[in-house]
Amino acid sequence: MNELTPYSKQALSILRDPSTLQWYVIPLLAMTFYVYANEIERKNWNLILAGLAFWGMDWINEIANSLILHFTEFAPLWCAPGKTAYLILVGLNIEIAFMFSISGIVWAKMLPKDKDLKIFGISNRLFITIAGSIFSVIVEIFLNMADMLTWEYSWWNISTPWLIIIFGYMTFFVVSFWVYDMKTMKQKITTVGIIYTIVLLSVIVFGSLGWI
Repeated sequence: MNELTPYSKQALSILRDPSTLQWYVIPLLAMTFYVYANEIERKNWNLILAGLAFWGMDWINEIANSLILHFTEFAPLWCAPGKTAYLILVGLNIEIAFMFSISGIVWAKMLPKDKDLKIFGISNRLFITIAGSIFSVIVEIFLNMADMLTWEYSWWNISTPWLIIIFGYMTFFVVSFWVYDMKTMKQKITTVGIIYTIVLLSVIVFGSLGWI
């Protein structure tokens, strides 16, 4: 049987501990509401659904990450053991959750209206997906240097950033932009609904089993 790493133990010791809550969560919540309310006022449904798709994909990643810890009994791919107002999952604190809740809207705002426009000879959607993923990993590297976001596996760290770029972030962008470009609102809502159904069922099933 493997032994949990110190960072894994540290994260589990504060996992969903209400005593860590801080007042700054309230303004973070208010700012998130403001972002979505602003887009709702403008009827930017494409942006809203792209943002929700991005956030939903992050939840799927985070649940999978928690399952890795459960089944390896060693460590998740990434861990957030540092100070937080609330640790939701071993690699997801409430600060990260609020950030990802609006990240999809931020990145989708950068998409040119002409989806066939090329940037440096490649699709603008692909270019922004790659650029956004690389930027996100650079941020992770700084967080890792501060032990705020930790990596334990030799194949998932700064020496193999392409794995984090592809599997840690590109899926968020691909699905978010895919939803953004769908032709009908029914397709967009159905896809986002499926994503959140997966998230909800995973939380209920794996949560009740004590796996996440």
